[in-house]
Amino acid sequence: MAAAAMATMQGRGRLLVEAGTGVGKSFAYLVPAILRAVLHNETVVVATATISLQEQLIQKDIPLLQATLEQWDLGSAARALVPVLAKGRGNYLSIRRLKVASERQDAILYDAEAKVSLHVVQDWAYTTKDGTLSSLPALERPEVWDHVRSDSDNCLGRKCPTYQKCFYQVARRELEKANLIVCNHALFFADLAMRQRPAASGGGGAILPPYDQLILDEAHNVEDAACEHFGLSLAQPRVTRLLRTLFSPRRGKGYLVERQLQLGVAGSEAVERAVHQVIHAEDAARRFFEALLEYAQRNLANSGRIVRPDVIENELTPAMRDLAVRLRGLRENIENEQDRFELQSYARRAAEAADTAEALVAQTMRGYVYWVEVDDRGGGGGTARGRGFGPRVELACAPIEVAPILRRVLFDLGTEVRAVPIDEGGEEGEGEADADVLEPDFEDGRPPRFERPSPPGSPTPPSAPAKKAIGIVLTSATLATRTASAEELTERAETAFAHAIQNLGLPPPPDTKTLQLGSPFDYSKQATLYIDLSLPNPKSGDTRRGGEGGGGPAPDDGSGRGYLDVLAARVLHHVRETDGGAFVLFTSFATLNAVGDRIKRELDRLDIALFMQGRDGPRTVVLKGFIETDRAVLLGAATFWQGVDVRGERLRNVIITRLPFEPPDRPLTQARLERIEEQGGNAFMQDSLPRAIIRFKQGFGRLIRSKSDRGRVVILDPRVKTARYGRMFLNALPEGVRIEEVRAEADECF
Repeated sequence: MAAAAMATMQGRGRLLVEAGTGVGKSFAYLVPAILRAVLHNETVVVATATISLQEQLIQKDIPLLQATLEQWDLGSAARALVPVLAKGRGNYLSIRRLKVASERQDAILYDAEAKVSLHVVQDWAYTTKDGTLSSLPALERPEVWDHVRSDSDNCLGRKCPTYQKCFYQVARRELEKANLIVCNHALFFADLAMRQRPAASGGGGAILPPYDQLILDEAHNVEDAACEHFGLSLAQPRVTRLLRTLFSPRRGKGYLVERQLQLGVAGSEAVERAVHQVIHAEDAARRFFEALLEYAQRNLANSGRIVRPDVIENELTPAMRDLAVRLRGLRENIENEQDRFELQSYARRAAEAADTAEALVAQTMRGYVYWVEVDDRGGGGGTARGRGFGPRVELACAPIEVAPILRRVLFDLGTEVRAVPIDEGGEEGEGEADADVLEPDFEDGRPPRFERPSPPGSPTPPSAPAKKAIGIVLTSATLATRTASAEELTERAETAFAHAIQNLGLPPPPDTKTLQLGSPFDYSKQATLYIDLSLPNPKSGDTRRGGEGGGGPAPDDGSGRGYLDVLAARVLHHVRETDGGAFVLFTSFATLNAVGDRIKRELDRLDIALFMQGRDGPRTVVLKGFIETDRAVLLGAATFWQGVDVRGERLRNVIITRLPFEPPDRPLTQARLERIEEQGGNAFMQDSLPRAIIRFKQGFGRLIRSKSDRGRVVILDPRVKTARYGRMFLNALPEGVRIEEVRAEADECF
């Protein structure tokens, strides 16, 4: 793998590597990455999906290799290795903004809980070394962070009195010196979007320094990360918090009526007009999101998907646009530079909300799917309903196919990445969008949302930045849909990666090289797969499928108590077999909760602890509880299928309740399947099945994480044996896994 990665970097090529658990993927790409950095004066970016892998790279793997560099015999010409963990600007505390928020907390914070959260930030600010969210204690009101985080539109740059000790500016200077940069997928795609903007558009720089090589680890998540980033969303709390920060009619307070604003007579009149516009905008926002909520309630069967434009009246866009104009006008009447930048940020956020609402309601982006989501738990965090937020309503869209975008801006062999300086801040202007919310202006129907013509007399834009070709390595333990045999011809073996190559927009082989490596673990001795044939074909519980047909899944009709009873009984049976130490993986929280309710009493009797994702806390909380308990069962969905590493005796049993097909009524899934059928393809075989196989491999991979691990994986879905496609799941397993079939006795299912 290291040799293949080195060749790819040398030739600026494309490489797709599936390497089983235990291969040492990080060392295999870090060694050539380090050599390119220290011997060829190149900058290498490593992007991952999870925080845990970023921490492993920065705190363990890179320091270990760095400590051995003297033994590499690199010669006197070798440069120093400078690794850095890159984080988005919004992760950093602004010392200046914290001071301003502290002085104006009575005006800008909603309640006592928000003030307590601000005081937590104040106390933390005296002790933090890096000023990032990762070390900040949990806040009762997380939205308070918006008032104190670093913000490119609200940054004085070199004019700031705290510039030299600013956490973000210190990190930026370190990043500019780095030659091995670790970041997450979201940050990478945000930076990529900034580099696609025309040079004439201005509006600040990039997030990452220019780079020569790119490594995408945990690459099975790249499609989702890109899809999310190149989409749009507008949530009610985001709009409401902005407006109530500016002025809250109920409290009669807000930033706009803060007595510390230095205004003349003309400025006071401008404030009054802006306050009236805030009130009008809040009314428009309420009607906008109420209309969306009513639409979602009328279209429950369609999972909130919006198939045509203008299904609601859009009063929000003109109201927020007028507010942005008022705020920019008010900025001209203020002498205090800090307030000018503060108003610039508020104006940009109002304009962004207006543009986003317009694009989403009018469905201006072709090739996108649109939907509305409603979360009855509320949108403000904590006691959201008590503070008037109500259900969290969000309008969103995403590209049905992200491959054409990625092909054009990243993966094509001829693609070159623009070298753009890192954003420093400190420029007053119309207020462009931050990189974490801005998408590039593509040719295929995306509107020029934040690109506005330069005013008369503007300076001539600088010439286009230089571009450079880069080498790209993508790797993961789960990229292929089957395990190719050593005897296969190269052309045949490459088809195992066909789904990943097509969905990511990579050039077809041989332009994209592929490599599939097994695992050093002895699965014949370490793992047994049990196929439990006691259960009926799962036609209820969360999502319903036809047993052996090729068509897609059908939505659950809400019945299926009998199936859930049998499922719970078999889960209990297999938990008893290993005396706990079990992950039970579900494809929906509805089924997870139903099974949890059915097995809790018996587990209590057996003195086996039960941890349920969602009900007993978020992923990190329930995982910590499971790891710290000798005999435990963890019921997990979604995120527990991947990225969880529990070694040793604590985890000895992984129970897969059903084959992990995506819910077919999820708007994005639905649109993808429709697109394939419209093009004359077989949506089940081309998309539903490959995605389920990849997720199945991820679930299976939770069990064996080291050479000393032992245990079993249980499948409670008979389709893996009875359906025509079932063999494809088994063909994707690591070599050597022993497979046994089991059936319950007649009275064991009840």
